[in-house]
Amino acid sequence: MGKTLYLECYSGISGDMTVAALLDLGADRSVLDRVLKSLKVSGFETKISRVVKSGIDACDFDVVLDKEHENHDHDMEYLHGHHHEGRECNHAHGTGTAQDHHHHEHRGIKEITYIIEHSAMTENAKKIALRIFEILAEAESKAHNVPVDQVHFHEVGAVDSIVDIVSVAVCLDNLDVTEVIVPVLCEGRGTVRCQHGILPIPVPAVANIVSANHLHLKMTEVEGELVTPTGAAIVAAVKTKDKLPETFEIQKIGIGAGKRQYECPGILRAMIISQSAEIDEEKAQTEEFKNAEIGNNPKAENQETKDTIIKMETNIDDCSGEVLGFVMERLMKAGARDVHYVPVFMKKNRPAWVLNVICKEEDMETLQNIIFEETTTIGIRYSRMERTILPRETRTLPTPWGEVQVKVCTLNGKEQLYPEYESVAQLSREKEIPFTEIYRYIVLANKEK
Repeated sequence: MGKTLYLECYSGISGDMTVAALLDLGADRSVLDRVLKSLKVSGFETKISRVVKSGIDACDFDVVLDKEHENHDHDMEYLHGHHHEGRECNHAHGTGTAQDHHHHEHRGIKEITYIIEHSAMTENAKKIALRIFEILAEAESKAHNVPVDQVHFHEVGAVDSIVDIVSVAVCLDNLDVTEVIVPVLCEGRGTVRCQHGILPIPVPAVANIVSANHLHLKMTEVEGELVTPTGAAIVAAVKTKDKLPETFEIQKIGIGAGKRQYECPGILRAMIISQSAEIDEEKAQTEEFKNAEIGNNPKAENQETKDTIIKMETNIDDCSGEVLGFVMERLMKAGARDVHYVPVFMKKNRPAWVLNVICKEEDMETLQNIIFEETTTIGIRYSRMERTILPRETRTLPTPWGEVQVKVCTLNGKEQLYPEYESVAQLSREKEIPFTEIYRYIVLANKEK
C-alpha cells in the first residue's frame, strides 16, 4: 500500500530542498546513486550532508558541477538589482545567443526525454520526472510565446536541474509515495535579476505553473524568491490533495535544507502521515459497536447510521475497455467507496458507458483529477446524497482451512454475516479449496448458531 506525503512549504520549495527532505525520510541513497550514474549526463557529482538551518538539523543535497557546467545560483543581492559578472540566475528562457551556448549546455524537452528514457529509473519514476519537465516546458512556452518543442532552458537543461528532478522522481518512487498533500506554497516578494532583466516575484514560470495547475500561493513579507520554477513544477506534478485530514498521525519526518539565506527558516519539511484510526469510515461508523457481541449492546438494536456521500458520474463513448478497467482500479485505490459502469446508448447511436463513482466529499478532488487524467471526458456531474448504514463490525472466524474475516451487520437485534471476498479468496488460493465451498461453510455455520 502506498504512502501519503505531506509537504510543508512555509519556506517555499526548490528541487534540492525536495530531494534532501525525501532522502531524510529514508529514500534509498544507493538506488539514487545507481540511477544518477546511468544518466547520459556528465560533469557533476552529488554530495549529501547534514547542516543546521535556523537551529534545525537538516539534510542537504548538493549537485557539485565541474567548471564547464558550473551553474551559479542567484543570491540576495539580485533581489536589489545588483549584478555581478558570471552570477546570472538560471531561470529558463526560450531563445539563446551564441554566447549563452558557450556558457551553458542547452537542452529541449526532446533531449531531456531521451536522457530519462535511457536511464535506470523505474517506469513510475520516469513518468514522474517527465511530467515535471513537461510542466516546466509548458510554463516557459507561455512565458516566451514559443512552441513547447522549441523551448530551450537554462534551468531545465542545466545539469543540476536535471539531477534534482530525476532525484525527486526516484526518491518518491522508492518511498512508495502515492498521495501528496500540499496545502499552500509560501512565496517571497521583490524582484530578481535574470538573463531577461529584472523580474517580479513570483517569476513568470512560477506564476504560470501556479495558474495552470490551480496551486494555492501565499505571498509573505520575506524578501526573496522562495518558490523556484523547479519546486513549483514538482508540486504541480505530484500533488493529489490540498487539504490535510482533520486528524492524522505522523509516521516519519524529513527536513531538507535550502541554499539561500532568508528571513524564514529555509527548510522544507516532509512528513509521511496516516489518517488517525477514528477517521476510517467503518471504524467511525461502528465506534459504539466495537463489542464483539453486538447483540448484547443495547445501543445496537434498531439503530442505523446516517451519513452523506457524493455521487460522481460522467458519460464516456470513446475509451477502450482496457482504459476503463485501469480507471476503476486507480479510483478504488485512491479512496472511492464504489465504482461501476452502466452501458447506455448516446447521441449518434453510439454505445457508451456511464461511469459512477461513490466517494466521501474530501476525496472528490483527487478522484475528479484521476477521471480527467485517464479518460476522454470533459465534464463530471455531482450529487450529494444521504444514506443509511447498518451498524457493522469485522470479525475473524475459524474454518476447517484457516481463519477468515467476515463483516457482521445488525438490524433489530439480529446479526447478518457477510464473508469478506479477499479473505475467502486468499484462503481458497492457499488451500486450493473452491471459493464457493468456503463461502457456503461460513454462511451455513453462522445460521446454525
